Amino acid sequence: MRYCINCCIHLLPNDLHRQCFRCRGPDHNNQKCPVCRGENKIPLYTDRKQMKWLAVLEVRTDHCGSWNGFFCLRKGKLCSLMFGLIIMTLVMVSYMLTGAKHGLLLIPSPFHYGAFASNPSLMDNESLSDMKDYYQPSKMNISYVRDYPSIKLIIDTITSKVEFITRQRPDLEELRKQEPHMSSVIPTKFLPNSKNPCWYEEYRGNTTTDPYATNSYALYSKRFRIIFDYLRKVFWNHLYHYKDKHYRLRCLPHFYIIGQPKCGTTDLYDRLRLHPDVRFSAIKEPHWWTRKRFGIIRLRDGFHDRYPVEDYLDLFDLAAHQIQTVLQSDAVKERGQRSNIIIGEASASTMWDNNAWIFFYDNSTEGEPPFLIQDFIHAFQPNAKLIIMLRDPVERLYSDYLYFASANKSAEDFHEKVAESLQLFEGCVLDFSLRACVYNNTLNNAMPVRLQVGLYVVYLLDWLTVFNKDQILVLRLEDHASNMKYTMHMVFQFLDLG
Repeated sequence: MRYCINCCIHLLPNDLHRQCFRCRGPDHNNQKCPVCRGENKIPLYTDRKQMKWLAVLEVRTDHCGSWNGFFCLRKGKLCSLMFGLIIMTLVMVSYMLTGAKHGLLLIPSPFHYGAFASNPSLMDNESLSDMKDYYQPSKMNISYVRDYPSIKLIIDTITSKVEFITRQRPDLEELRKQEPHMSSVIPTKFLPNSKNPCWYEEYRGNTTTDPYATNSYALYSKRFRIIFDYLRKVFWNHLYHYKDKHYRLRCLPHFYIIGQPKCGTTDLYDRLRLHPDVRFSAIKEPHWWTRKRFGIIRLRDGFHDRYPVEDYLDLFDLAAHQIQTVLQSDAVKERGQRSNIIIGEASASTMWDNNAWIFFYDNSTEGEPPFLIQDFIHAFQPNAKLIIMLRDPVERLYSDYLYFASANKSAEDFHEKVAESLQLFEGCVLDFSLRACVYNNTLNNAMPVRLQVGLYVVYLLDWLTVFNKDQILVLRLEDHASNMKYTMHMVFQFLDLG
């Protein structure tokens, strides 16, 4: 306290308490008061017992406490005011810088993109590095600022060059020659008592052999390893024993959700999983047909060891175990019924991603891929069913941009990237066919946004040249969002589900 030490022990039930209050009176004199002068030692009592302390508590008399409090209050307010001014200054500076940056967008950029020189033989004779240089930006006519008339002119040019020419389907034997290992693993006929395409494969390992030891999916991800740890424990219990041999049930998907990205495929996948007769692969998007089969894990990381077809089939073992349980039941054995469980796979890259062809297949003279993903799926699964979910291409592109763009996301930045991609694509269609530009890996990697994914007509027509129309179900995200019950009914009817 500020008047004397007695106030610090005012809880004591003795005269010190009253003496302390007298020190506060108007007639008090600090020079005459023996307590204030410190002549008398005041003991500290706790519970009426005197205590000896080694430390001495000194409380000095301060007559200017009120003034110090006033100055402290003013100092606190001053600090708060200064802090607020600093924050306001920073906010204003940030807005000023942002405004200046936006203003720069109105200034023509020094980086312009124009048409490419015509060189049709480039894709046949030049190296990959030359191709990348070929699709680098050149100083030409248009800046990718908000120049809508110029962009409309680019779109009109692309539209005038859009012409779909039906491709020649490759021969079945030629496809099997391209994938001899796959041909040796996947049979031409499947079990008749299973709705899903399955077959029995002889297993030559013993009880100590780890069937998933070399699986590339298990080596790549910790989450996959957890799934395979469970499969490893129950693997031997699900082998079929016949004439001193062991067989394991192998399955491929009955249907594929093949695209497109950012079009609601995940929502469709989650809802289909709720059906009691539907199973999916151990992971949602294996990307095996388009990427892992060629050793692509991430496009930016280059190529790794190719994932064999056995690694892909391992992803369906969990569902295969359930199908096998049904096949071994009395209803199937005695009454001639069949298993109605079907397996799905939902890689959104299956419909459009043919970027790896240029590295593994001989180039055609027109710069078009000689083999597409659908050619191989049809060669090994001619009765497969395909589900496609589409969306307004502009909305899809913007959603794709928000998902993949790393930083500085804005409407202006999106506009710039789309304008640049459009002009790159225009330069390609001036020299090559529409299909050659859509499936051009180097061009697609050069474009800042995945513009080619929204060219639905090219992919749809290419899939329809391989599969029958009744094997493909095309949905729209807008319809699915407005009437989900109706679209799910269409899916169940398409897959022949109850």
